[in-house]
Amino acid sequence: MTITELGLAAQSASRILAATTGAQRDAALRAMAEALAAGEGDILAANEIDMENARRDGMTQSLQDRLRLTPARIEGMRKGIAEIIAQADPLGLVLGGGVRPNGLRIQQVSVPLGVIGMICEARPNVTVDAAALCLKSGNAVILRGGAAAIHSNMAIGKVLRGAIASVGLPMDCVQVVEDTSRESARELMRANGLLDVLIPRGGKSLIQTVVEEASVPVIETGEGICHTYVDAAADLAMALDIAENAKCSRPSVCNAMETLLVHEAVAQAFLPQLAERLAKYPVKFRCDGAALPLCGGVFATEEDWGTEYNDLILNVKAVGSLDEALAHIARYGTKHSECVVTGDYAAAQAFLQAVDAAAVYVNASTRFTDGGEFGLGAEIGIVARQKLHARGPAGLKALTSYKYVIYGDGQVR
Repeated sequence: MTITELGLAAQSASRILAATTGAQRDAALRAMAEALAAGEGDILAANEIDMENARRDGMTQSLQDRLRLTPARIEGMRKGIAEIIAQADPLGLVLGGGVRPNGLRIQQVSVPLGVIGMICEARPNVTVDAAALCLKSGNAVILRGGAAAIHSNMAIGKVLRGAIASVGLPMDCVQVVEDTSRESARELMRANGLLDVLIPRGGKSLIQTVVEEASVPVIETGEGICHTYVDAAADLAMALDIAENAKCSRPSVCNAMETLLVHEAVAQAFLPQLAERLAKYPVKFRCDGAALPLCGGVFATEEDWGTEYNDLILNVKAVGSLDEALAHIARYGTKHSECVVTGDYAAAQAFLQAVDAAAVYVNASTRFTDGGEFGLGAEIGIVARQKLHARGPAGLKALTSYKYVIYGDGQVR
């Protein structure tokens, strides 16, 4: 089907979906979770085709990690759906209003956005998250994944669509674009009159292309050049645990740390311990002149400080003050997630106030920037640089808008 055909089908489905009850949408979500379990074999077989192609094409290990599905990850998808079901219905909420002097009763009521388009890279779990979030919030969604995940996405889409139809809702409220060419992406970016909003989820190049070329409204999810600053007053044992988790627990995701800033007062004690701790992974270090002799590696270039590696590579810089750390973050950060490790209350508060990011941490890993960890269920993406409509993990609320409902008894103007 063409993008136009998909869009028209999605519009028709969205009108039906918007009129459903929360109970009807939750029933569809339960059917989706059950269908993922029943269809696990087919999904894993499709994913193995994608994995074989990825290995053949020399895809990096970190990107293969994003692409790979396992029974545990499918169970994680089902758990994510269960968490979305547990969330309150985001539609029909009275957000504000009142009675005007002329007697008009005005209410601001939450409604779906309508038809959402999504362009993402090799993350088949995103297909499930996006479908579930959009259905719960009453939106139809058109999902266009990357070529590397096409077999996985098509298998998942087939399973989800069948589940939705089984409870009497239109299966076209979830559609997967079979065409992974650049032209299909361009058509989605320019599908004015068909899409209400477009969401890119992937690396810097994808997001930048969509933001620059789309003529439909865009919710801009963010790349993650995340920093951890180890202050002079840090508990170094805590800092080691946080740094290891932020870099190594899953380096391929956007909330992983890319740059470690260490106050020079503790650098000599801390960095050799860090190098020893991370050697088992092994992490490759790119350092400034002060950090290099303390943890090894190579000299960092100007380009390195502004790179999201999604890999076991870590930039390290020794700084002379909190202000120097803040200046570095302001220059190279992507406003995603930033952390300070410190026992100094004043330093912590100064960091929280000065850093412009969607999530700012004191003494905790940046890896917590996630819809599930924030109690939102799954998220459609992390909104960082963009500040209108939504910011941070974008869950159900970010997929709604509102309309004004006015009750009168014959008023005229």
